[in-house]
Amino acid sequence: MGKLYRWLLPHPALTVLLAVVWTLLQNEVSAGMVVFGVILGIIIPIMTARWWPDRPQSLRVGKMLTYCVLVMWDILVANVQVAWIVLTKRNADMRPNWVVIPLDLRSPEAITILAGTITLTPGTVSADLSDEGHSLLVHALDTDDPDAVRDEIKDRYERRLKEIFE
Repeated sequence: MGKLYRWLLPHPALTVLLAVVWTLLQNEVSAGMVVFGVILGIIIPIMTARWWPDRPQSLRVGKMLTYCVLVMWDILVANVQVAWIVLTKRNADMRPNWVVIPLDLRSPEAITILAGTITLTPGTVSADLSDEGHSLLVHALDTDDPDAVRDEIKDRYERRLKEIFE
């Protein structure tokens, strides 16, 4: 039974995500669209499983949901902060900085989520990942303390992603 389950659902989280995204993209929720979304959610991971050899074996869903809520809150707050900076500061008064974030994460999925989180949060952009995957280069729109930006990213995001993926 276990081998059949692993073959039928090689990546259960991806199956659920694909089914939900398919249903949302249809602009209507009907039984047929949900069933088709589930079918796609089963077939696509089966067809792509050979390219996922190092996929995470476990994922802490509760912690991931908490992380998503935290990121949405941070995006909302950062939007207000960036709007305030744009409306009140002249370009000459802004202090953009490049920040190198040394990574403790090793999972490519976790690093991708971290880079995406940084880019989604207004005021910061992930610019580059080192060849070895040990550091991330981030551009901050306005900071006089790059070390504080680095420490905040490591504590607020990377630490939580380590708990989720490792």
